[in-house]
Amino acid sequence: MTADNQGDSPAVPPPPVLSPLLQKVVDRLGPMVVEHHSAAGDDRIHLAREHLLDAARILRDDPALAFDLLLDVTAVDYYGQPDDFTTNLQVWDQNRSAMRRQPQRRHELVLPPRGSEPRFALVYHLTSTTHLHVLRIKCRVPEDDATIASLTPLWPGANWLERETYDLYGIHFAGHPDLRRIYLYEEFVGHPLRKDYAKQGEQPIQEYVGPGAKEPRRPH
Repeated sequence: MTADNQGDSPAVPPPPVLSPLLQKVVDRLGPMVVEHHSAAGDDRIHLAREHLLDAARILRDDPALAFDLLLDVTAVDYYGQPDDFTTNLQVWDQNRSAMRRQPQRRHELVLPPRGSEPRFALVYHLTSTTHLHVLRIKCRVPEDDATIASLTPLWPGANWLERETYDLYGIHFAGHPDLRRIYLYEEFVGHPLRKDYAKQGEQPIQEYVGPGAKEPRRPH
């Protein structure tokens, strides 16, 4: 009797087909991989943050993987929602005549509902200059403890990438040799790429005196 004839036995979907690269990564990292995804050349794994440094070392040092280049480090503010969460787009200029009368509405915050998952995801893009393959890593961190291990001991180029993520998202990288802002001044309050950062939150720290000012806008 087939599953179609059994009525009460739903068909079991086949397991996802992994790319050769992702199969090697999953076999090598084992239970450190919480989730994986492979589609249209996009190979991605999810790791718990406590396994990031160990997993990254394996990915770098294993000859069959040889991820010798950390191409990018960034973050996503999912506001606690899952990775595939979507929300309706807000078209602010749908009624252009009304928008001309109320330009301040463009600065209103439109936030998704809070989800139950850790708020932020760290995203790492690895490349092998030997094998010419790429891999994306994601690690979730909660808002109340937005900390993860620095990868500067493995890839020195992570230094400025992690500083950028710290500056704009407020993620702390444990073990970073010089974790300070890279775009904004040290007195700046908040992190502009967080979803709940006020769009009108301009913070000049002294009165603006025009484009011809000879002195930078720094505190006395």
